[in-house]
Amino acid sequence: MTNDVATLATALYATTDDMLKEHPDLAPWRPPVGITHRLSDAELVTLATMQAIVGYTSEATWLRRTCAHLRHLFPCLPQQPGYNKRLRKAAGLMRSVNRILATTTSVWSDDVRVVGSTPVECGRSRETVERSDLAGWAEYGYCASHSRFFRGLRLHLVCTLQGLPIAFALTRGPGRRTRDPP
Repeated sequence: MTNDVATLATALYATTDDMLKEHPDLAPWRPPVGITHRLSDAELVTLATMQAIVGYTSEATWLRRTCAHLRHLFPCLPQQPGYNKRLRKAAGLMRSVNRILATTTSVWSDDVRVVGSTPVECGRSRETVERSDLAGWAEYGYCASHSRFFRGLRLHLVCTLQGLPIAFALTRGPGRRTRDPP
């Protein structure tokens, strides 16, 4: 990691912290009494956004790299399980802050959008899907790109040409049906 990443982290933190001060309703609810987190919400959002920007898919690897190279910016880094729990609980905050950050870029106002969809496999057998929470949602169909039948959903994504996600939707059905389900 270079100084450019540290500069990006600093700018992202300052922007996020100012945004959370302007919109305190975005932060997750916490009881007035109890254990306070050593890592602020702004630092958490900064870490998660940086992880996505730099391209780390593993939280454990990202935290190790951050600990080794950006410890001076984030002195109270949590361990991977704590980081994971905080991220899951702050999903709404992440969505809101990232949406606000995205709309402030010039990429957002681009006139061209790319639309694509892909099947999301939920199971290959009827029994698997009926036992899951997706019973009633997942449908049977054929995925030509994987050359197989399965039960699942379809993910639709709208992005800018630079890859910035604008909108997404999950719909019933992995694709066209070419035969009756077993």
